[in-house]
Amino acid sequence: MYQFIPNSLRHCLRAIAVLLCVLLSTQASALSLGPDEFASAKRLTCVLAQDSLGYLGEGDYEHMIDDVLDDYEPAEGDVVYAKALGYFDGLMFGLPAGDSSQINARLQEFLGSQACTQLVGVSFYL
Repeated sequence: MYQFIPNSLRHCLRAIAVLLCVLLSTQASALSLGPDEFASAKRLTCVLAQDSLGYLGEGDYEHMIDDVLDDYEPAEGDVVYAKALGYFDGLMFGLPAGDSSQINARLQEFLGSQACTQLVGVSFYL
């Protein structure tokens, strides 16, 4: 039903939904991120990039997300996820939504950067 929505827009919509939930919650202290949370958000952004490029199956995606967020309480995990979606949205900034070649090139460049190669072992399925 939602196949006409590009993955990058889906991630952006998820980010908005998660961010609204976080902002509306009464746990304002969960909004502060420490170094571990920032590192987890980077790892999660790498997973999101791999998923957007179609490198991960659904089981792989869920497993990698769980790997990153298992150490957090649900509210903290939501904040980390929202931050990762913000990073992901920043990667897409300035790219035309319909230009998949530019989007894919940007994501592949990000996956090859130090941000991902030092944090997440990339797994490709060809």
